[in-house]
Amino acid sequence: MSLRYEEVGQRLKAFRLGSGLTADEISQQIGISRTALYRAEKGGLAKIEMLEKLSELLQVSMPTLLGVGIEYIPSAVSYFERTRQLEETADHLVVLAGPISFLLASDLFDSALEQVLRESISTDVPDQVRAHADVGKIMEILHERKQTYRRRRPSIVNLISTRQIERFLNNGMVGSQRLSDDDYAKRHAMARHELEHFASLIRKESIGVQIGLVSDNLPHNGFQIFRQSERSTLTISPFRLGEQPNIRVGVAMATSALEALSMHQRVVIEAWRTAMKGAVAAEYLDRLLTSSQSAGYEAQSHLKQGATTRLRNIPRKRMI
Repeated sequence: MSLRYEEVGQRLKAFRLGSGLTADEISQQIGISRTALYRAEKGGLAKIEMLEKLSELLQVSMPTLLGVGIEYIPSAVSYFERTRQLEETADHLVVLAGPISFLLASDLFDSALEQVLRESISTDVPDQVRAHADVGKIMEILHERKQTYRRRRPSIVNLISTRQIERFLNNGMVGSQRLSDDDYAKRHAMARHELEHFASLIRKESIGVQIGLVSDNLPHNGFQIFRQSERSTLTISPFRLGEQPNIRVGVAMATSALEALSMHQRVVIEAWRTAMKGAVAAEYLDRLLTSSQSAGYEAQSHLKQGATTRLRNIPRKRMI
């Protein structure tokens, strides 16, 4: 088996970030220098004995670390880092991960995301410090991803489920149900802004950006295909951003197996064939936003009428 040491190093870095251990802690526990660890992460020649020790410490199998077969990724931090690495060399991206594709999201989405991710961490999570530290790592990685995308501008096909869009609009950009009425109103406004942003992107018809809205059922787990000059890589992930995000539970997978790639490519082709695109997609979002706004006004009106009726029905004290 011919090892691609640069790719082994990338996986090693991703799993090291996801482990919560510092480079110094890892180096001390397996008896190597920090310089040797960083050299391995940059693709330097690494002894199998060292990789085996790292595999055991980071709780990742050797086949996954070496990129043999399917790569299993149990951490959101590791998954987003692997995504960032793949995007650095990809010429074309296919994204099926709704309701919002992070690379195409607005600056408002970016600025609110960290708070939403922190809200999503349940109070039942035993290690709160580690969980919130992971959010900080994820945000750093996401910012690097966005910068890389804007610098390189690979072409991107983004498929979004209309059902996920509608749920996002109804629920708002929230990570928890424990929000005040004012916060809910702000988060609903954020969701509206994001869909208006996507409608604008569709109308612009930017070169290299294709967005399709799919009314048929799409897989619950999102997936992405990264096409590079030498080969392509498929990732399948339960981790999601936006409305009711998940950065805690699940196992992502990555593979370059031709069978897996061809199967998911067929899903993309069929979904794209039936998807709303261009002016039709933008008009759908406009109608959805208009009907949602009307429903919101109607709900507020009913609440006000109900409050007025209740006040009228309250017995008044006789004036003395």
